Amino acid sequence: MFDVYQVRKDFPMLNGKTMQGHPLIYLDNGATTLKPQIVIDSVCDYLTNYSGNAHRGDYDLSHEVDEHYEKSREIVQQFINAKRKEEIVFTSGSTDSLNMVAYGYGLTHLQQEDEILITVAEHASNTLPWFDVARITGAVVHYIDLDETGRLTLENVKKAVTDKTKVIAVAQVTNVLGYQAPMQEICDFAHERGIVVVVDGAQSVPHQVTDVQKTDIDFLAFSGHKMCGPTGIGVLYGKYELLKNMQPTRLGGGSNSRYNSCGVVTLKNPPYRFEAGTPHIEGAIGLGAAIQYLMGIGMDNIHRYELELRKYCIEKMQQLDNVDIYNPNSQGAIAFNIKGVFSQDAASLFNSYGIAIRAGQHCAKILDEFLKVSTTLRASFYFYNTKEEIDAFIEVCKKGDDFLDAFFK
Repeated sequence: MFDVYQVRKDFPMLNGKTMQGHPLIYLDNGATTLKPQIVIDSVCDYLTNYSGNAHRGDYDLSHEVDEHYEKSREIVQQFINAKRKEEIVFTSGSTDSLNMVAYGYGLTHLQQEDEILITVAEHASNTLPWFDVARITGAVVHYIDLDETGRLTLENVKKAVTDKTKVIAVAQVTNVLGYQAPMQEICDFAHERGIVVVVDGAQSVPHQVTDVQKTDIDFLAFSGHKMCGPTGIGVLYGKYELLKNMQPTRLGGGSNSRYNSCGVVTLKNPPYRFEAGTPHIEGAIGLGAAIQYLMGIGMDNIHRYELELRKYCIEKMQQLDNVDIYNPNSQGAIAFNIKGVFSQDAASLFNSYGIAIRAGQHCAKILDEFLKVSTTLRASFYFYNTKEEIDAFIEVCKKGDDFLDAFFK
């Protein structure tokens, strides 16, 4: 097991104070994570020492950039156990990745009355593109029922699938309720019926071991900034044969091998056909550094420790009589409310004590139909959080009725 107090020294932001003068207690890791010094240094190293373009020049500096950029691709391949590095496409994040699949694959493979299955717990980035693709193609979006706790089960997937189902697009871990979907079993069932499985891994890849070959996922999207990497960089993993049969959603320099004045275009093979234009080079390099940092700690260690933190926090929260918890038995973020207090008001109270949590609908705006509440608070942990921080969080939960104090501090 790693030493959390030693790890915290790697994160400059954990050494500072909030505007109110409190030590920062950062519990909004589901939105974005803090950055270790090694990631900051890797980005600064590129910007300072070899800030040329990738895949563009016939000189030493450009070659050095290419080596670092492609090395990051290999690091991602190793991290998720992809079969080949060409299955790794750099994008601007999970949203970009999921849009690329919806428009690049969905528009060319879906027809009138084909079915796309999602759940009401999906993030907007795994909902809105499918709505639009359905509108354009005449396909239909249907919903897989969640069980009474909000969990996606194989049984309910089986009930939802019909002969017209062509795509199942779901989060491996949802961003509000935090339940783990049985992805390997879903993929086995889907592939027996020729159904493609698209996975939103934004809340799973940063927190646990990911093995795309074992689970047999067809497409996987995740973001660098949720796993100690820079913002504006993400990954689309796709099985190579699927990527070869998918259209890029952007065209330009770097995506083609040739074109002529008659409009005949020959695209490059994946992944380069999907990376038109100058890539986010420092982002990819920073993501590679972040992944190496996470692998150095060990994803099993991270997952085990986060589950321990969550269990500790839930047990403390369940002793309070002024808190509603909506997902006590999941493994991701904790969704809750202070009874009788609007979520944004409660978040302001936490903020006045230096505690950063999220309030609102969390980009899952149809989940309220399941939860029967319009907004929630969300506390999400990462491996640099401590039980002492949770104790401080619990003390503020107890002060929920005093939320107006936040506006007068």
